[in-house]
Amino acid sequence: MRSLLLVGALGLALSGWTVGEAGADEAPLRAGAAIVDVTPPRLPVLVNGGMLSRSADMVKTRVNARAIVLDDGRERLAIVVVDSCMMPRPLLDEAKQLASQRTAIRPDRMLISATHTHSAPASMGCLGTDADPAYVPYLREKLAEAIAAAEANLRPARVGWAVGNAAEYTALRRWIRRPDRVVEDPFGNLTVRANMHAGRVWDDVTGESGPEDPDLAMLAIQTADGQPLAVLANFSMHYFGDGALSADYFGLFCDRFQARVAPDARLGQAPFVAILSHGCSGDIWRRDYTRPVPPPDQDHTIDSYTDGLLGIALGLYEQVKYETDADLAMAEQRMELRYRVPDKQRLEWAQRIVAAMGDRLPKDTTEVYAREQLILHERQSTEVVVQALRIGSMAIATTPNETYALTGLKIKLQSPLPRTMVIELANGGDGYIPPPEQHVLGGYNTWAARSAGLETQAEPRIAEAAVRLLEHVSGQPRRVVRSSLGPVAEAVRAARPVAWWRLDEMAGPRAVDASGNQRDGIYESGVVYFLEGPRSGDFCRDGETNRAAHFAGGRLQTRVADLGDAYSVSLWFWNGMPQEARPISGWMFSRDRDHGLGPWGDHLGLGGGQEHAGKLVLLHGADEENLSVGRTAVERWTWNHLVLVRADGRARVYLNGATQPELDVAAETSFPPGFEQLFFGGRSDNQSNWEGRLDEIAVFGRALTADEIRALAAERTGGSPGR
Repeated sequence: MRSLLLVGALGLALSGWTVGEAGADEAPLRAGAAIVDVTPPRLPVLVNGGMLSRSADMVKTRVNARAIVLDDGRERLAIVVVDSCMMPRPLLDEAKQLASQRTAIRPDRMLISATHTHSAPASMGCLGTDADPAYVPYLREKLAEAIAAAEANLRPARVGWAVGNAAEYTALRRWIRRPDRVVEDPFGNLTVRANMHAGRVWDDVTGESGPEDPDLAMLAIQTADGQPLAVLANFSMHYFGDGALSADYFGLFCDRFQARVAPDARLGQAPFVAILSHGCSGDIWRRDYTRPVPPPDQDHTIDSYTDGLLGIALGLYEQVKYETDADLAMAEQRMELRYRVPDKQRLEWAQRIVAAMGDRLPKDTTEVYAREQLILHERQSTEVVVQALRIGSMAIATTPNETYALTGLKIKLQSPLPRTMVIELANGGDGYIPPPEQHVLGGYNTWAARSAGLETQAEPRIAEAAVRLLEHVSGQPRRVVRSSLGPVAEAVRAARPVAWWRLDEMAGPRAVDASGNQRDGIYESGVVYFLEGPRSGDFCRDGETNRAAHFAGGRLQTRVADLGDAYSVSLWFWNGMPQEARPISGWMFSRDRDHGLGPWGDHLGLGGGQEHAGKLVLLHGADEENLSVGRTAVERWTWNHLVLVRADGRARVYLNGATQPELDVAAETSFPPGFEQLFFGGRSDNQSNWEGRLDEIAVFGRALTADEIRALAAERTGGSPGR
């Protein structure tokens, strides 16, 4: 868990909220759980989760709705997780209304989410598949039945929480492509700089486009006398993949958890219900593309994957400590969001294609996205639902979307309650919501359609709504995320930089100056955030992950006034470009005026091609014939430290704390007055900008000493330096 400072003020007045909170005279908590089979009674049935329409005429595993109802005497709420790819808000609103007529639970006290199995009946039209007209009313009835059945099982209960690391079972599937390997989108435009599964081919990519979330979280519920009643687990992994109809690994996990925890359950006993909800998984899958393709006999099957994750979950279950006096609170906000509708040119393109299709369904990706443009044009906007629940000292937030792992981290790390899970595809299926900076990189997750059609600012709006709701149900202000100071970070601060950017932001455009001198930088478009940085144990404390920014064509711009001819720059770098891909792999630092090269500038980067691959390069001035090249080649996708020292008419560059400089060149020219612009992640003229990560950038208004250089590069804890 990250070290955090708790600051801020709680704002309680938000339009569109409905809220319920427990009072001072709560009755003992009661809980009930139930499982209702939602497998369609008639086959074949349409199945969504793919680009084109398909149907299934057999059942591999049953699909279920698993429900929990909680009551503290003042508030009653329901949580339902369904083996479905996604479910539309209107259908869920109807199911909630139906359930409220059969129970003592208000519709706005119901959370209904999908597991996101890609092998379940289609209850929502998306891409090339329509909703199955026979299945939709059947599912609506079964959802109400599940809530009523769970309420009928209410009995005195207690709740507890556990969280563990399951990093082996989740990884980033969305990777950033090289700038010379951009590919076309369905509309015929070269926009795809990032896409799902691009990491299969290492030569095509520079690295992952965001962080992962390895947490396997668990809310456990027992009867008052200690008998297992229910478990609500939460994990960020998109889906495994299975033949239809199937609940995928979600259903297997639940069935096997139940078999292990309550193998001897007898008729008449309270049922034990295990639930695995979908964490923020929009850019997540099970394959770790940072590793070579595993041999077939070492790759996971759906059974081995499920059993591995289950092993971690069962270990956590044994560690749960229970609260006997938990009270409840729940809040909901509905908001209207716009779709990214087609402009006139794209609309005319789509109309021509759809007219040629006639009444048939799409047969290829182009036809799919043409039809989607007409649907977005017709709808223009939609209503989305965001919720927050508090169960004692534990919290749940929801998004109605396929949400990136970064968004889930934003919500959890800012939550007033550190024990918080985020359930996605809850109360609707409103498509991917990439953080705004990800839209610039393009890819499937950004192509305008019902699967990814909301306005570019949807992600910050939904994340902010979730955090504000968490503030409301907890009665506490959000936490502000600030990196803690590990021993090497303390060494940076002790050296008194004139500016220090830790690059640990979760969003742009501002890079905060950690030196206290208020020299914040500005991220340009083409930067993504919160990836793992170097040596977490050295730069942070208490198991916190050090964070870095990944540069994909954009730069960090800043100004340091009164920076004279004598100065130093310390930074950590991680190169994502194949070293032979271009003559300069990328420029990391530049001091010059924007948009050009002058006779005074300093430019530091990493060489490429055959001759200078992986070696530091330094250019002073505008004549590239004067390029100086270091001795040591650094490996791609590894963290390294450098210090540039400019003093006494020379520029020296030190690599990884070495006492002898990699580069030592004459730099006689003095900078003219007002020469204060600095660029990181690219050169002043935007040529061969950096493709990879940078971290812990510090600028000093003097020449660092040899001892200081060693201190800034030293490994203090023996922790991993990062890939």
